[in-house]
Amino acid sequence: MVSNMAETSGSTSSVYKVLEQPLGTARHVRIITIGAGASGISMIYTLRTSLINYTHTVYEKNPQVGGTWYENRYPGCKCDIPAHNYQYSWKPNPEWKSFFGSAEEINAYFRRVCEEDDLGKEIKTEHSVVEAKWNEKGIWELKVEDLRNGVVFDDYCHFLLNASGILNNWKWPQIPGLQDFKGELIHSANWPEKYEYSGKKVAVIGNGSSGVQIVPALQPDVSELVHFFRSPTWVAPPTYKTWKTGKAAEVLGNLEMDGEVFSPAQIEKFKTSPKYYLEFVKAVEQQINSRFPMLLKDSEAQAQAFKMLSVYMTTLLKNDERLCKALIPSFPVGCRRLTPGPGYLESLTQNNVRVITDSIVKVVPAGLEISTGEVIEFDSLICATGFDLSFRPRFPLIGRKENLQDLWTDNLPRAYMSCAVPDFPNFFMFLGPSSPIGHGSVITITEHISKYIASIIQKCQTEGIVSLSPSHEALDAYSAHIDAFMPRTAWAGTCRSWFKDGRETGPVTVLHPGSRIHWFHMLERFRGEDFEFTYEDGQMFGYLGNGFSTKELAGGGDPTWYLGTLGAEI
Repeated sequence: MVSNMAETSGSTSSVYKVLEQPLGTARHVRIITIGAGASGISMIYTLRTSLINYTHTVYEKNPQVGGTWYENRYPGCKCDIPAHNYQYSWKPNPEWKSFFGSAEEINAYFRRVCEEDDLGKEIKTEHSVVEAKWNEKGIWELKVEDLRNGVVFDDYCHFLLNASGILNNWKWPQIPGLQDFKGELIHSANWPEKYEYSGKKVAVIGNGSSGVQIVPALQPDVSELVHFFRSPTWVAPPTYKTWKTGKAAEVLGNLEMDGEVFSPAQIEKFKTSPKYYLEFVKAVEQQINSRFPMLLKDSEAQAQAFKMLSVYMTTLLKNDERLCKALIPSFPVGCRRLTPGPGYLESLTQNNVRVITDSIVKVVPAGLEISTGEVIEFDSLICATGFDLSFRPRFPLIGRKENLQDLWTDNLPRAYMSCAVPDFPNFFMFLGPSSPIGHGSVITITEHISKYIASIIQKCQTEGIVSLSPSHEALDAYSAHIDAFMPRTAWAGTCRSWFKDGRETGPVTVLHPGSRIHWFHMLERFRGEDFEFTYEDGQMFGYLGNGFSTKELAGGGDPTWYLGTLGAEI
């Protein structure tokens, strides 16, 4: 629909003016993306292959690209998605060393992608957007800080894309006295490069995705490890060990691996046989996508997973009654993110590990005081306590009416199809509220949203659209569907989860109401009927121009394309 708000860019003329340009002319636009992690890199490539007549700058706060895989470098840090499916479809890497990629190897992959495809020239590292304000002339006015010298300068864009990620803004736990600790205080997402833990008494708080990797990585080398957590969590065996049927089982049965590590011969086979390699990647992807039925709380797949994982965890915990009670949940499988934790359960049974589920009262200079009154002392305190998942931007982002920080403080974070917000024109997000990140690779998600955003920008370029944003009615209707659907999922179960912003109960704000395929399908077509538009000079059909089409002009391709392609079979 045409917005009842400002419908013009610049002055308005009462006389209709025919633009002296052919249909299909793409006006110049400036695009700014925040973040050079997986999403930002994907956007650079997609714009290059989809648009013409644009400029694009990516501001990245870190000294290097890679996002969360640059920042997270704690011992044992790995992706819980198979490495060969945690890559861009346009940049396959048959040389992954193991079934699950390490943080170091994944970060190296992103750096190599930027180097080999010359994507870095659009990226400004050590730069942070500190304010963005919408101007009804059709631009975002930005203030950007050069983190190398503290200088703040102005910039602008027609389209502002937030690719800063969801697992990016790490936070300390809210424990009284935390900063009073006199030992080494470490957050898992800000791991000191020179930290030495061998021979020390170490405490680890948290048993989420990071905690279950840190504990087994440290346990063999520390003198004592005290593990604090308040909630049980489902821990799964490595996924490839559970794939007993289907195409994935057939393909995996022929792999040459030593544990999770691919043999040199297997890597060479991936490299020299593209057909075989693609067959492998697609089989694994299909298996990953097939997990969704398990996430429906009343499904047979959920019941089977609950039973199987209960037995699996009990076995690895050596039937220890206390550990089983503390670790094995009563809530549905998938209520918290299901994480493979090789070595985690086994490490908890070792003599130098103590598990504590009593609540923490406060931090004291030498350690922690728990609810029993005991003070536990240690040398290092490691907080694997996650991130700020409120979706609130880290800087003022002021749209037509208000600051998005305030909107999402006073209300639940809601976004149209996970990527756009009413009254924030020409602003799009990657991995916003209600994204399909409950299962499967984030990389394919970033590719789909990149294509979706690029298609919208191209529409604006070629159809005289100055600005667009989803209507309130569309977001309300979309949100009503989410609220009605979520109770049927495991995600809505009673458990403390980052899917619900760390709450035990309440609305699921993070996840899409359906499978990954469902989300991909949803984004195949841009629903213009859900948006409000403003047009150049208020002329909805001004883009029709002078009666000619770019398709019939020199350089426009085959001018009789509608009759078919010469040489093609009839």
